[in-house]
Amino acid sequence: MYVLLVASAFNSLTQRVHAELRDHGHRVAVELAGPGDPLAETVRRHHPDLVLAPMLRTAVPEDVWAAYTCLVVHPGPLGDRGPSSLDRAVQDGETRWGVTVLQANAEMDAGDVWATADCPVPPVGKSDLYRGEIADAALEAVLLAVERFASGTYVPRPQEPRPARPFLRQGERRIDWEADTTERVLRVLRAADSQPGVRDHLLGADWYLHGGHREDDLRGRPGELLATRAGAVCRATADGAVWIPELRAPRAPDAPPTPRLPATLALARADRLPPLPELPAPPDAGPYRPAWSDIGYREEGRTGFLTFSFPGGAMSTAHCRRLLDAYRAACARPTTVLVLGGGRDFFSNGIHLGVIEAADDPAEESWANINAMDDLVEAVLTTTDRLVVSALGGNAAAGGAMLALAADEVWCRSGVVLNPHYRLMGLYGSEYWTYTLPLRVGPGLAVRLTSEALPLGAAAAHRLGLVDRTVPCAPGDFADETQRLAVRLADLPATASRIATKKATRELHEARRPLAAYRAAELARMRRTFFDPDASYHALRRAFVRKERPAATPPHLTRAAADRRGVTGLAASDAAPGPGSC
Repeated sequence: MYVLLVASAFNSLTQRVHAELRDHGHRVAVELAGPGDPLAETVRRHHPDLVLAPMLRTAVPEDVWAAYTCLVVHPGPLGDRGPSSLDRAVQDGETRWGVTVLQANAEMDAGDVWATADCPVPPVGKSDLYRGEIADAALEAVLLAVERFASGTYVPRPQEPRPARPFLRQGERRIDWEADTTERVLRVLRAADSQPGVRDHLLGADWYLHGGHREDDLRGRPGELLATRAGAVCRATADGAVWIPELRAPRAPDAPPTPRLPATLALARADRLPPLPELPAPPDAGPYRPAWSDIGYREEGRTGFLTFSFPGGAMSTAHCRRLLDAYRAACARPTTVLVLGGGRDFFSNGIHLGVIEAADDPAEESWANINAMDDLVEAVLTTTDRLVVSALGGNAAAGGAMLALAADEVWCRSGVVLNPHYRLMGLYGSEYWTYTLPLRVGPGLAVRLTSEALPLGAAAAHRLGLVDRTVPCAPGDFADETQRLAVRLADLPATASRIATKKATRELHEARRPLAAYRAAELARMRRTFFDPDASYHALRRAFVRKERPAATPPHLTRAAADRRGVTGLAASDAAPGPGSC
């Protein structure tokens, strides 16, 4: 079928629906819709078989839903209605939730139901939940609804009328630091982690707090700051404490929105950071340890696990340098296999555009950030005494996707979406992509992937050779599955010979063309972009950080993509790996 996706933004769920519908053989196009847009005219121009709205903040106009079947994805179980469904589920401590695919009509979220799917609600942030369990449930429901629609025989069932719950405003999100328990504070912070944040008063100024993690040992007077760790601040609650990774200054009148920043950086830039102790995480901190940190390391037999999780997948200069230090320390351990990543949310999205935008000199910070990313990728590429596995439990894009490709093997959860390109940010890219990407998929496909700039699902990435293994599991099970597979890999008799072959291959490639040559060529183009004030990168970066809606849907999304001809439908012979560069 020809399916038109109508969305308020090409967000993670819209990208995943786009990728998986293409994997199922449908032609798919996207139109971004906002208040006042002539949506009916746009839909008529496409004349699709089906209109699907994975994430739409505005109502579908009558002249659309009356002329076409229009299915809306609502992130709530059957009968739930309202604009803050997921926020309320997290803040209210729900343990199970769901997704409903319903038909648009004159009343928001009240149309006939085509499919539903339920899911657990683990104690994680709303955005993590949305990209994980909610996205899995949404795809299950969407694919069932599309199949039912295609059959031409299914009759959707009407909903029982229920009142819609109102928008969750800051008054309901308010934290009373003197009285609220750690559990309540965490639920409030997690329910607003990416947007809109929790408005609060701290150190004589108003801030939006983003994200929250439990602290099990530190105690203090409720509301006071106790320590810092990895850019986060620790704040005392009525019965404990929480780590807050990011802060955002309120928007001044007639000023653009401000970016979320690491909490200590935000406070330092406002000259409000007090002299607090920096408390490193215990050396054995990891996914099975209570102490929070954004980087952790642990071992199981001959396998090391270097985990990391940065808000939004963005990696600033400081993030990259700390992760490089941790990587070098992990490489000093007597392991055979080193797993990089393995968490349940974003693997990496590359350089930190928010920190860059907030810098006194964004060009210089861009340059420092891309060099720090390159240093990290180089360290992975030149590790020849063990196998390195990139384990993607969540999405990866741009330089973050290329960081993953630096490893010997790339494993990803079946629900992961990859965006191995830079073009939409006006960048040529670095992170040695001109070496690693053609090496995996061949020069021709490398060009197509980076120029078409469309998302890839895990199955398509696996078919193309971009990914070596997909792991079909729930988001919360990925760490355990990765551990099982990695420990087995370390114990295989063939692993030792693979390591020896890897070293010889790296030496051969280095003799043909040194890694330094790839880096120099990439960075020469990046430097010209960063230090050209008229380069599109600067306007695109500002628009991204400020969450500005594009004036029109980008042309590469409006073209209907069918995988019988697109990159995800190439035969294996078309994607044969080769050592060339592009």
